[in-house]
Amino acid sequence: MEWLGHAKTTFTHSPTPLPLNKKDGTPTDLVSICCEATPPCRLNPLLFNGHLQTMWTAIKNDGPPIHYKRGLFENEDPNFKGSFAVDFVVPPFSETDESLPPRTVHLTEEEFGNIGSLDTRPMLVNLHGLSGGSHENYLRQVLAPLVTAAGEREWAACVVNSRGCAMHKLTSNILYNARATWDCRQTVKWLRKTFPNRPLYGIGYSLGANILTNYIAEEGPSCMLRAAVIVSSPWNLDAGNRALQRTWIGREIYSKTMGTNMKKLIDLHYDQVSKGSKLDFAKIRQAKYLHEFDREVQGPTWGYPTEGAYYRDSSSVDSLLAVRIPLFAISAKDDPIAQDEALPYEEMKRTKYGVLCTTTMGGHLSWFETGGTRWHARPAVNFLNTMAFEVELDAPGNLNANGSVKGEEVGDIRFEPMHRKWAP
Repeated sequence: MEWLGHAKTTFTHSPTPLPLNKKDGTPTDLVSICCEATPPCRLNPLLFNGHLQTMWTAIKNDGPPIHYKRGLFENEDPNFKGSFAVDFVVPPFSETDESLPPRTVHLTEEEFGNIGSLDTRPMLVNLHGLSGGSHENYLRQVLAPLVTAAGEREWAACVVNSRGCAMHKLTSNILYNARATWDCRQTVKWLRKTFPNRPLYGIGYSLGANILTNYIAEEGPSCMLRAAVIVSSPWNLDAGNRALQRTWIGREIYSKTMGTNMKKLIDLHYDQVSKGSKLDFAKIRQAKYLHEFDREVQGPTWGYPTEGAYYRDSSSVDSLLAVRIPLFAISAKDDPIAQDEALPYEEMKRTKYGVLCTTTMGGHLSWFETGGTRWHARPAVNFLNTMAFEVELDAPGNLNANGSVKGEEVGDIRFEPMHRKWAP
């Protein structure tokens, strides 16, 4: 137990960090920016370990009010047919819609048709955690100081809800998985066209962090996001699964809770999920733990023979080596879900595009401070504001003829971090 909630903070990174320049011409680098963005980690001393911090999220679920208007999109790729919901942050309103989460209503056709803008505000694309949504407190803690900032420092933001989450109604039998980058990709392309002057940034939480890292890596040097924050990512899903099964509390509390939440999602959308499905719903109902759910759902849905094959193929730990934008990862070493042994310490040392900040306390998506605020919002907001307003970032697609980034040494081409076993 750290003294009075004073957690220690450590940074893992390449010995040759990514060089950057501030807009005033001052040279800097990614490590310096991440370190300067990170304040001391002072947490609630009564929540003195990762279990208490994580379990407190089920009790302390208020937070800053963020209002959204929802747009529905149809995925353009026939391999991933179906709709998905994107919630756009808007000024407060009084309307309510019982079919949606709190402070959320649908965009009217007229509002959606006129949503485009030529303003230059930075815009943040958010991906939430497993079975979560735009209503999550951990997400709103980061959004609030950005979207309420005064004058030219005000941000725009949206949340890409995973299919079937946040009271979105499925329109096909396709849910989502840890590699479900297709809705994020379409959203970013649409944002680039609809808001051509807005610099785009990303932040992902837990499973959404894994998905966002995979998306950024798949895009490589052509990624339209300028920088990203990764919070409480599970990184190595296979290692994390084994760690959860190793202890009673990992199996009976965390894995069982997550498995139950995903089973509820299947039950909620049974009419759509069951259409033309290969799933055995009797086996799904008998599943107790998350890995059993993944065995019965993600395996048959996507063709993986075992949940282990799915975890290994969907993990973002190797994807990190294909990232070509500044990436700031934040994790707690006492996280009981995205556990320390699954974090990419060695991979972070091999890429100049990433920095991993670990705290000795904080739990999973928690980091509760005295008073209920969450510490992770501070370094995330500071980093995003620095990258948006103080640092000169090159445009995407700054490539040499061989596809490498200008000024970057080409690594050993025998290893391809984005070589995946699954293909649509």
